[in-house]
Amino acid sequence: MRLIRDQNASNPSKPWYTWFCPGANHAPHHAPKDYIDKYKGAFDDGYDAYREWVLGRMIERGIVPADTQLTPINPMPEDQANAADYVKPWDTLSDDEKRLFARMAEVFAGFSEYTDAQIGRIIDYLEDSGQLDNTLIFYCADNGASGEGSPDGSVNENKFFNGFPDDLKENLDKIGVLGGPETYNHYPTGWATAFSTPFQMFKRYSQFSGGTCDPMIVHWPAGIKAKGEIRHQYHHSTDVVATVLDVIGIEMPSVFRGVEQRPLDGVSMRYSFDAAPDGPTEKKVQYYAMLGTRGIWKDGWKAAAIHAPLTGHSRFDEDRWELYHVETDRSESKDLASEHPEKLQELIDAWFVEAERNNVLPLDDRAARDILTIERPQAEPPRTRYVYYPDTTAVPESVAVNVRGRSYKIIADVVLDEGAQGVLFAHGSRFGGHALFIKDNTLNYVYNFLGIPPEQTFTSGELTPGKHALGMEFVRESAGEHGESLGTCRLYVDDQVVAEGPMRAQVGKFTLAGDGLCIGFDSGDAVSGQYADGFPFTGGKLLGVGVDVSEEQYLDLELEALAALARE
Repeated sequence: MRLIRDQNASNPSKPWYTWFCPGANHAPHHAPKDYIDKYKGAFDDGYDAYREWVLGRMIERGIVPADTQLTPINPMPEDQANAADYVKPWDTLSDDEKRLFARMAEVFAGFSEYTDAQIGRIIDYLEDSGQLDNTLIFYCADNGASGEGSPDGSVNENKFFNGFPDDLKENLDKIGVLGGPETYNHYPTGWATAFSTPFQMFKRYSQFSGGTCDPMIVHWPAGIKAKGEIRHQYHHSTDVVATVLDVIGIEMPSVFRGVEQRPLDGVSMRYSFDAAPDGPTEKKVQYYAMLGTRGIWKDGWKAAAIHAPLTGHSRFDEDRWELYHVETDRSESKDLASEHPEKLQELIDAWFVEAERNNVLPLDDRAARDILTIERPQAEPPRTRYVYYPDTTAVPESVAVNVRGRSYKIIADVVLDEGAQGVLFAHGSRFGGHALFIKDNTLNYVYNFLGIPPEQTFTSGELTPGKHALGMEFVRESAGEHGESLGTCRLYVDDQVVAEGPMRAQVGKFTLAGDGLCIGFDSGDAVSGQYADGFPFTGGKLLGVGVDVSEEQYLDLELEALAALARE
């Protein structure tokens, strides 16, 4: 609201544009407790019953045709005992599971209403300031409901991105704090399916509408005669820009600042504003591709390649394609592939044309861990040694030292006064990360493995005032059951090992659920529960911190690292 006020104050003759993207309804599902508690008991009947209730309301309100059928949920396949995306039928759950899953849905509902309330504040402001009638508003989400919560739900979505299973007991232990900062919570796949009613599957499955379809509200009193009506024309997110340009009378330039632009893909939705609800759509084709999944809509038909995302199988030639006439089968419930093989082949061919035109090929469905841990191109050339200085704040993981899945060393060059304490190095959060800090006159290294208690802690004896090299070394020796790094951690004071023991470390993007790399304090959510409020380093001088991911030994690096820090 302040942004819009400032724009009108400085350039009142010019229109404004804003893309407002709250964190909702992405995990973590956080909301004020009074919003969450409004929904107490609302989901006790479970996600199977919820799907029936929602479909009835959608039909009653004209969102989908009266003959729309529910699609089946995704039961556990017999040959995929560890499948992450299956749905546990509600009637097979224990009382504890039902209680936990219902609470997770209550939290999500509270989060949803809270988000609507914030959108409402913007709408109220526009109305109060006389701008609402001539403001074109698009209100929608970006994909189907998210299935990253696993069949058991999660109190730390970061586990999903590390390929690490959720633990039902841990989830139950945190039921009382769901929706607050103690959890990075996410509902189970059963609710993902239910919240994508009446479609199959959920986010990541681009071949089904359950992964891609969302309602959109368009509001523009000065430009749309129809009020409170429903339109069934088919459109895609790429059409929003085309609509905006059409409404304001601007053509997409073919060249901008000397750079040739690729043609605009979108089709304006403006024609539908005052068209008949079931009038013909002007969009003709739309492909989908994500993480190895493929789908295409063309002239009221939909083809879907059956391929699980993030499997790492890449046997695309073995994919079975299904065919739906979505103009009459809105939920994609009746596979017509065997009845209309020519139509299916037409759509498959069209998918490859669109894929080639949009640089989708070659197809890629590497396993999640492979994708998330691959080195990305960076402005800086790859290196094995990083030097950071005091007050370095929240360096993003994309440019911070990458210690995932490898051995590494951390060396801090300090001069300690009596009573010195605080964080020397921190990277991540309570949901996964590591920190080197001084507390109670001892050196401590904590590796917080996906927020699973207890913290892996290595502690020295009493420190003495003066100049010291304080550090640690992790030697990766093997991979665990879920790909995590297993090895030995050694804590050093100068050239002496002062603590040693086994340690496990993450391989995925552990800062995905937390904060960037910091030196001299912990900038946000604390990595360790052993300190709070950033725990800034005091009582001495921190010259710098070196992090090394080479194969060199810690003791070989110590003098070299200290010399480098001393020169800076």
